Amino acid sequence: MRTPLLAGNWKMYKDPRQTRAFFDDFLPAAAAASGREIVICPPFLSIPAAVDAAQGTAIGIGAQNLHFEKEGAFTGEVSAAMIAASGARWVIVGHSERRQFFGETDASVLKKTVAALVAGLRPIVCLGEMLAERESGRTDEVLERQFSGGIAGLAPDQFSEIVIAYEPVWAIGTGRTATPETAQEAHRLLRELASAEFGAKAAGNLRILYGGSVKPDNIQGLMAQPDLDGALVGGASLDAKSFASIVNF
Repeated sequence: MRTPLLAGNWKMYKDPRQTRAFFDDFLPAAAAASGREIVICPPFLSIPAAVDAAQGTAIGIGAQNLHFEKEGAFTGEVSAAMIAASGARWVIVGHSERRQFFGETDASVLKKTVAALVAGLRPIVCLGEMLAERESGRTDEVLERQFSGGIAGLAPDQFSEIVIAYEPVWAIGTGRTATPETAQEAHRLLRELASAEFGAKAAGNLRILYGGSVKPDNIQGLMAQPDLDGALVGGASLDAKSFASIVNF
């Protein structure tokens, strides 16, 4: 049985003070949640505040990005080892906004995933199609390409440590959510790709999250799908009451 994972991606929101205030409200509201993992990914500068606030709970803290080199003359970048030293244990890799606005490629996603694993971090590796690709019937083609270039190069033991997040880019921050059935189709394909590359057992153990305008009023339908193992939540994770409602689905 795959343990559901609910992860909040705060993007470029919440300073350390706001982070502590969030946890003051969120922890009691989510205290009854069981049988699932919860991860919150604040901005880099708010990670220590989140780690401190989550101390003594089962909530994991993650980063939203990393650089694949251990150190060097890479102004403005943060390494996997630095993230781990901050107390975070998870990291989002290849988010659609990183691909769209900052030139991330499947090749860089693979290098970042490996770097995260070497540092002991758990990567949440993101894949997903743009609106034009969805409307032209190329969803499967895009997911197959991203899987082949960004995930298939992992060794089997590395693959067993990752989580995948399917993000239909047209549904991120737009209020347009893929129907549970549409999301299930993409998740099923990703599990089939994983099975073909890494074997049925590894694919069966793989957790695949859905990301794209997840809200309290649609989480139940999404989680009812057989290949959806959780959610990567954006805007709705910024409000303690809203995210608590999602993790308590």
